Amino acid sequence: MGNQEERDKRHKKAMKRKKAHVDKRIAEATTEKNLLVVLTGNGKGKSSSAFGMLARSVGHGMRCAVVQFIKGQWKCGEQENFADHPLVDFYVMNTGFTWETQDRDKDITAAKKTWGQAEKFLSDSRYELVILDELTYMLTYGYLEKLRVLDAIKNRPGNQHAVVTGRNASKELIALADTVSEISNTKHAFDYGIKVQKGIDY
Repeated sequence: MGNQEERDKRHKKAMKRKKAHVDKRIAEATTEKNLLVVLTGNGKGKSSSAFGMLARSVGHGMRCAVVQFIKGQWKCGEQENFADHPLVDFYVMNTGFTWETQDRDKDITAAKKTWGQAEKFLSDSRYELVILDELTYMLTYGYLEKLRVLDAIKNRPGNQHAVVTGRNASKELIALADTVSEISNTKHAFDYGIKVQKGIDY
């Protein structure tokens, strides 16, 4: 038997074992529940991942809501794409980044108002997916009451998935989540003096 044949034989054997393992895990995963996904870490792509799930959900005909905290005031591609979609309700705090406002009281007032809208989405069973983009900062900065936020997320309707994005997710939020992905920053163009790019960064 030649080297290629032997390699193909080993590959087939390994994939057969892997298939058996994957099939077993799929068969054992029988619990149906609403998921809380937390996307955190210092790397790029947290919000992009969340909006990928939004596109996927809309593709399945699911009604969705998006609440964005601490975003710049320039037009973002995801908002432009989904803001007028019949299956998506969009709410943006729209005060700009905190280093732009430089006004803690104003930011807290805006955060509380925005969270009020988020709570409405989180208590409405018509929404099958709610994205809370950059919410972690509201907890880190102390703009919102942590227990109030966690309770609203925990007690959302049984058919509703939720996605939270932002750096430095709290240990309580991580403990509550079903899935947590931490995106690390290996390299970023901005660190090398390259300005943010339309379609890539916003």
